[in-house]
Amino acid sequence: MIDTRTAPYAALLLRVTLGGVFLAHAALKLFLFTPAGTAKFFASLGLPAELAYVTMAAEIIGGLALIAGFRTRIVALALTPILLGAIVLVHGSAGFFFNNANGGWEYPAFWIVALVAQALLGDGAYALGSSRDNEVKLKLAAASSR
Repeated sequence: MIDTRTAPYAALLLRVTLGGVFLAHAALKLFLFTPAGTAKFFASLGLPAELAYVTMAAEIIGGLALIAGFRTRIVALALTPILLGAIVLVHGSAGFFFNNANGGWEYPAFWIVALVAQALLGDGAYALGSSRDNEVKLKLAAASSR
């Protein structure tokens, strides 16, 4: 049984954590690997170098949107292709465990599951999207009771 009193706070905790991890990964690409270095890495995988900039932008915008609770369900699902790409193109050949050389696919796979769980849970507490979503639900409930 779901505890409806605490579930919104669980969704909040998951949402803010996921957003923070996306921001951390974007910062890694920006400040440690550098945008140019990240673009070269993407090109070495056979991807367009420009996709590195799109990925960094998606991680920053998506991370901030998750933290704020803006369109949480859509953002969580929209970020999953980045991680699927990481599994297929980078980590998949390294085996399952992330402590393997070049990192395995364990962590990105878990991250995908967490994003899907967030999409299923929704915004949670203290989200920009919550009041609007609740307003729509109230209007639908009022209309169906007539």
